Amino acid sequence: MSGLAVKLYGVSPRILLPVAVLVCCLAGTATAAPSGAGGLHRKLAGTFDTPGVVSTASTAMVVELPTGRVVFARNAGLSLEPASNEKLSVTYAALLELGPSYRYPTELVGEGKRVGSTWVGRLVLKGFGDPALTTSDLKHLAKIVWRLGIRRITGGIVGDASFFDRETTATGWLPSYAGIESPPMSALIVDRAARNGRLVVDPALAAAAELDRLLHARGVAARGASTGRAWPRARPLATIYSEPLSEILQFMDHYSDNFTAEMVLKAIGAKSAGYGTTAGGATVVRRDLDAAGVPLAGVRIADGSGLSRDDRVTARELASILVLIWNNPVMRPVVWDALPIAGESGTLENRLVDNPGHALVRAKTGTTDIASALSGYVGTRYAFVAIENGDPVDYWAAHAAEDGVAEALIDQIAPG
Repeated sequence: MSGLAVKLYGVSPRILLPVAVLVCCLAGTATAAPSGAGGLHRKLAGTFDTPGVVSTASTAMVVELPTGRVVFARNAGLSLEPASNEKLSVTYAALLELGPSYRYPTELVGEGKRVGSTWVGRLVLKGFGDPALTTSDLKHLAKIVWRLGIRRITGGIVGDASFFDRETTATGWLPSYAGIESPPMSALIVDRAARNGRLVVDPALAAAAELDRLLHARGVAARGASTGRAWPRARPLATIYSEPLSEILQFMDHYSDNFTAEMVLKAIGAKSAGYGTTAGGATVVRRDLDAAGVPLAGVRIADGSGLSRDDRVTARELASILVLIWNNPVMRPVVWDALPIAGESGTLENRLVDNPGHALVRAKTGTTDIASALSGYVGTRYAFVAIENGDPVDYWAAHAAEDGVAEALIDQIAPG
């Protein structure tokens, strides 16, 4: 996904959010009596009568677009584990803080000086959290070094991952998640830390070693690879850029990619708060939601993927985020393209396939052993949230309830 590109700067979505009053109104009415048609309300309520759905551990909300008027609410303020529905808040904050046109840079800088065809000193490969950096991208950098006329590097290649902290997982993760649900997080990581079919222990060192290998293949001799920090006065030699953030978020949400979500969260923290940490990113996300008027009672943001057992959301919060996104002309098309289409693509490819109107549903799935969730849009008329928790959660029952909500709304738009 990464490659050479000219850095682009998009219009900041920050100035396009005159919806705080709307969201506050939505939050204020979330526990009010149902305002939808009686038949629709009964049908929505009935979907949660499915055996296996625990009434005290399930929540749902349906609102109309673009107003946010509440059509249906069930335990709207109940605090539950979100699974991958946590990615919706990260998507919102990333678009707000970084912008859809943001591109992750990866820099190659030189410490020392050039003498003829020799670089006397080190070359430093500095990462800034690109989750989609590949060996192909490093080939571009090796080619640039060769074109500059450098044929020998006396100090070797250094991998600099200091833009993020050194934590490779997030708080609240089960030990089994590391390397299975997500490769290790690092500000400098190539091919998602995969090498020869295995995950590397030190992604930054592996990235530096790969660049060293590619340089040697080009005829540029170096003294091996190591890790460290670039000197403040290091000389810029080359920079490559990722695809736009909008495309990275589309991959993240379409396939519910945990690694990308965690990397995006750390980038939010690094760029907006000066802390390339999970906690730093979570603080910025919460600040942004609060500033937009999203009700945060019962909400806890512990990571970006929703894997953490410490995460908590409410249907009221997620419905508010969906309305905010819908009413933002910069965010809406990005998220609309990012969400899977029921019965057709991504994590919804095998859901609602028997319903003729399945393509009306674009939603974010969420699945762990204790949580199942589905939140998104039905056509241009409704936003909805449905979450179930359990120990373990009954996947069949949870999917039946979630799909039932979506089908009830499909019937309102395309009856028969």
